[in-house]
Amino acid sequence: MKKLFILIFTLSFNIISFAQNNSGQFYGDFDLNMQTYSEDRSIGAEEADEILLNNAYLNINYRKGNLYTGLRYESYLNALLDFDKEYQGNGIAYKYLTYKIDNLEITAGNYYDQIGSGLIFRSYENKRLGIDNSMDGVKLKYFPLRGLELKSFIGKSRTYFSYSDGIIRGVDINLSINDIFEKKLKDIKTKIILGQGIVSRYQKDNNPKFNLPQNVAAYSTRVTINYGKWKYFGEFATKLNDPIGALTIEENNYAKGSGIINSITYSKRGLGISAEMHRVDHMEFRSVRTVSKEYIINYIPALSKQHTYTLLGLYPCATQSEGEFGMQFDVFYKIKKGTLLGGKYGTKISLNFSRINALSGGNSFLNDSINHTPAFISIKDEELYFSDLNIEIYKKINRKLRSNFVLASQYYNKDVLEGKTRGTYGIVKSIIGVVDVQYRIKKGHTIKIELQELLTEQGDGAWSMGLLEYTISPNWFFAIQDMYNWGNKDSEKQLHYANYDFGYIKGATRIAVGYGKKRAGIFCVGGVCKEVPSSNGFNLSISTSF
Repeated sequence: MKKLFILIFTLSFNIISFAQNNSGQFYGDFDLNMQTYSEDRSIGAEEADEILLNNAYLNINYRKGNLYTGLRYESYLNALLDFDKEYQGNGIAYKYLTYKIDNLEITAGNYYDQIGSGLIFRSYENKRLGIDNSMDGVKLKYFPLRGLELKSFIGKSRTYFSYSDGIIRGVDINLSINDIFEKKLKDIKTKIILGQGIVSRYQKDNNPKFNLPQNVAAYSTRVTINYGKWKYFGEFATKLNDPIGALTIEENNYAKGSGIINSITYSKRGLGISAEMHRVDHMEFRSVRTVSKEYIINYIPALSKQHTYTLLGLYPCATQSEGEFGMQFDVFYKIKKGTLLGGKYGTKISLNFSRINALSGGNSFLNDSINHTPAFISIKDEELYFSDLNIEIYKKINRKLRSNFVLASQYYNKDVLEGKTRGTYGIVKSIIGVVDVQYRIKKGHTIKIELQELLTEQGDGAWSMGLLEYTISPNWFFAIQDMYNWGNKDSEKQLHYANYDFGYIKGATRIAVGYGKKRAGIFCVGGVCKEVPSSNGFNLSISTSF
């Protein structure tokens, strides 16, 4: 212990001395989350053997001239219960060195990146989901001329504290037509950007029964077109046959995968309209041959609104990369100031509709046929996975009072979206309403009240939620929240889930302490989801940046 203290002291002294004697800059951030877990049989919460669990992250970066380097230290002693148990122990999980010279950028070590919208490759981190599939290898970026970007990389994908067996290689080209032909197209209003990417995974074939492809590639082509107030984005991707390496022919699917994304938007002052469509079939790409989610190295963008209110997100849509067809429409309109409905400050209205369904005949993974090709656009007679129709109205009433109202109708296929056996739970149809009011009592003192209601006869039945938050800017906040499952058909499960939180903020540092109960459920960010167990206990979070 004494030797460890001396080592830490020496390193700290050297770092401080180094920083003071050169023109470089240190920067980073720290994040700590601790929670106790007590047994509560009424909600199914289990006591942790350790009682207190901990996730902590420290990022330290250094920059001088064209040199960038850094590392991240992670600690799971042991990991919070909503994280995979494979996250255990301490260690430097991320380290990198980047150097820029002329038009070339070289990175060695760990890095995050993606090609296009992520259909064939996305390496990223999301602490809330417990995802970190950073690459460990080498990445090059080269800008040979204005409007042309070339990128290549090779490495292995992180899984927990180790790296997968598969070797991932990728190349991406981004070309701005208007910048390349700047002189000839200087008077052209239309702006066009083209992109082409390829990713390949190598893994040795050790299957004694089947001839498995050792190299599996995925390709994507994309285009962005801007014309005045209009913008179009489209991307098409193909993944070659990628069986999981099972020992039975029924489990190995040699079908190709495909994905397409289209979106068009129109915007001007006070008005915005967008329409999106995507279709994916057998498009999940992993760093190794397996069905496990932790090895996924691509991303299918979500096609439903990412709600911030609790009950609106109680039944979130998980993207079905093995087969789905979806569409989404958004309209934003601001009623002008000085009108009957606009009032003194104007009124903002947002209308959103999304719909996601299966592909005809079931997707290729379920069909187990290399010849199965679902219809390109398939809506009629399809199994509906999810739909959400909602309207949101924001109104500033006066200088002290602001309000936000939301009304939504949702359709949630619980069996499909949560990976349950069909017929276990069925369909959850719900109507959700939200009233959010903020009132500034005096300078620096604000009170916020949220009232939410979810009405349904399916699932866990109806819910109510109330939130009272008091903020003393810029330092203090206090909050009380209660979710009440009053509509559960099982009277013993008509329970309250109360939470009490307070915190202190100063500069970049935020400290929060809380106590409460959390329900078991599904938590999603951008269509990527994880199961969250019920819990009962205290929590402490500290975050800062420097």
